[in-house]
Amino acid sequence: MITQSIVIITFILIIISLGSALYHLINHKTTEESQKTVKSLTVRISLSLILFIFLFIAVATGLIKPHGLGQKMHSSNQTPTTAQPTLNP
Repeated sequence: MITQSIVIITFILIIISLGSALYHLINHKTTEESQKTVKSLTVRISLSLILFIFLFIAVATGLIKPHGLGQKMHSSNQTPTTAQPTLNP
């Protein structure tokens, strides 16, 4: 539950930072506004990188269990089976 909360909060912060950058980009009147745009985009990139690293560590340590395609890659219970061709004379 805490992992989901961290991911959701980080996504919300990323969207807020992106919105702030858009606002400062539209109201670009001074160099100060330009610096605010750059700062907002830098914060967004930093948050995205932190989220990516957090998710990578969470999957590696088992806090998050992948499903779908990732489940087959990380599942140790399943062993790959190969189909044996049958010969019919």
